[in-house]
Amino acid sequence: MNARASSSVKASPSKPAVTVTAQGANAPPVAPAFDLPRLALVWLAFLASVATLHWASAVCIPIVLSLLLTCALQPAVQYLSQRWRVPRALSAAALLLALVAALAGSSWSLSDGASQLVDSLPVAAKKVRDQLRSTHRTGSTSTLETVQKAATQLEQATQDSGTPAIRRGVQRVVVERTPFNVRDYVWPGTLGLMSGLAQLAAVVFLSFFLLASGDLLRRKLLRIVGPGLQRQQSALDMADEINTQVRRYLLVQLWTSALVGVATGLAYWALGLQQAAVWGVAAAVLNLVPYVGSLLVTGGSALVAFLQFGTPNMALAVGGASLLIHTLVGNVLTPWLTSRTSSLNPVAVFAGIMAWGWLWGVWGLLLGIPLMIAIKAVSDRVAALRPVGELLGN
Repeated sequence: MNARASSSVKASPSKPAVTVTAQGANAPPVAPAFDLPRLALVWLAFLASVATLHWASAVCIPIVLSLLLTCALQPAVQYLSQRWRVPRALSAAALLLALVAALAGSSWSLSDGASQLVDSLPVAAKKVRDQLRSTHRTGSTSTLETVQKAATQLEQATQDSGTPAIRRGVQRVVVERTPFNVRDYVWPGTLGLMSGLAQLAAVVFLSFFLLASGDLLRRKLLRIVGPGLQRQQSALDMADEINTQVRRYLLVQLWTSALVGVATGLAYWALGLQQAAVWGVAAAVLNLVPYVGSLLVTGGSALVAFLQFGTPNMALAVGGASLLIHTLVGNVLTPWLTSRTSSLNPVAVFAGIMAWGWLWGVWGLLLGIPLMIAIKAVSDRVAALRPVGELLGN
């Protein structure tokens, strides 16, 4: 019989006849059918998660900040407890109090200069607007101004000739301002301040409990994973990778922000800009917010420089110095260090920052990359999420 001839299986009453060819052994595998209902359920679950994160942002943001602060201070607490035998609760409380005291002291010492700087920004913007208008007027006289001058001259000539000027009936409208009420300004500001202080207190207390608990979260994670040794080891590797990459990222951000602050302060001091130290601190803090912080520092410093010096050349020099520093550090040094400390690709980082910024605003811009690092580490070790990890990785 020919080798390529088809062989048939005799049909039974309950099963139909099946024909198998010898060529079927070398045929490519058939792709599975497109599972539309499962894809729809996954998409609905994703949308529900995004809506929940946006709705519960007042709770999620302090929790994520506490986890980042715990990840940053955990090595110091372990060093104090193991080397100097200091109880974990006492060392955690001392570190958090020192951090809050340093933040409050630096804010108090720079409050006068910061308030003067904030007050000068509207004046600088008004001066720039007036300068642009005067430049436009000296360059070309508008048609409206010509008509107004002609009408004024015609009215003056009519009055000089003794003919009374024809006045059209115009209804006079008087706009009355609402009376000044202190509560309209004090009460919203007080509510915002109290809300910010409450969130800060929540972050501090939650970080304290996390630091004082030690390895409680690791033990809980092992219990949730189950008794399998391989699964427990994979969960521990995932937690260690998240901690390691987040700490490296935080160190890179702190180092580059300090470098940006010092370079900005020295450059502004050399150019003769007032409040150079305040601008240096502002540049260091806003450098933690990707893309947006550098634009705020560049635009604000250029406005203040125009107000102080009165010439566009100095405004361009100050703004150009800030832009050069942020370009060198933010576009050259920071991406190189970040690529060495994390496994995220630049496209995923940019898209993720945009998404988290849309979801949580400024806090999303600040917390977007650490959250993506955690998502990448989890996706690499969960079979169903490996496509997400491949999409975010290099």
